[in-house]
Amino acid sequence: MSCSHCVIGKQYLGSPQGKIQSIGDVPCYVGTPTVKYDPKKVLILLTDIFGVTFSNNKLLVDDFARRGYLTIAPDYLFGNPAPPYAWNNTKFDVKAWTENHPPEVTWPLIYKVIRALRDGGVTSFAVMGYCFGGRYAIDLAIGQVVDVLIVAHPSQVIVPDTFQTLAERGKALFLLEMGSDDTAIPLLQQKEIDYILGNGKYAPRYKCDCWDGCPHGFAVRGDMLDEQQLTGKTGSFVNSIEWLKQYF
Repeated sequence: MSCSHCVIGKQYLGSPQGKIQSIGDVPCYVGTPTVKYDPKKVLILLTDIFGVTFSNNKLLVDDFARRGYLTIAPDYLFGNPAPPYAWNNTKFDVKAWTENHPPEVTWPLIYKVIRALRDGGVTSFAVMGYCFGGRYAIDLAIGQVVDVLIVAHPSQVIVPDTFQTLAERGKALFLLEMGSDDTAIPLLQQKEIDYILGNGKYAPRYKCDCWDGCPHGFAVRGDMLDEQQLTGKTGSFVNSIEWLKQYF
């Protein structure tokens, strides 16, 4: 499901260092490491509804690239992200926006990018999905397209169904970053996910972190002046890097 919190948060200005490049005829924001890296490995970052032009998403790509991962964020929203007036507008119709971005339109763009990268010699993929991109990331793991799966506060998922399907079909090592105040997947449903995947039930490997005082969207749009959200945003990124270091 989507919720009004999908448009709530803080914007970070910064100075994005990546570049928009066409991969498989799809515009992508690409973060290239300045240190030595393995060009046969790519981290696909699937953004929230504000897309690849949103500064927060660009800066996240840059942060992963800075840690040594070639990071590519496809414009799978076909140049039609949530408009500027949606920002912090609880009256914005997220459901209607979502219905205008159905899987039959968005999926082909993701697969075009992955296919082009494979044709170019990439042999291994990790995926990082935030909010709207979280469900797509999980589905890539269900389809056994990626080796490593990291998701922060996903929307569009159905608990328990989405995670039962992942448990049955997925082979990617799965890190889930959640907030205690998430309204899209509240704590009770988070515990249900843990029951499905935890205690070794998800054979590849599963770990979930729940950050106190953090709402939906904290890992990409968190309030850096709020101590708990700063801790959650920083901590979830650090944990994501550690997961990648260990398994990718």
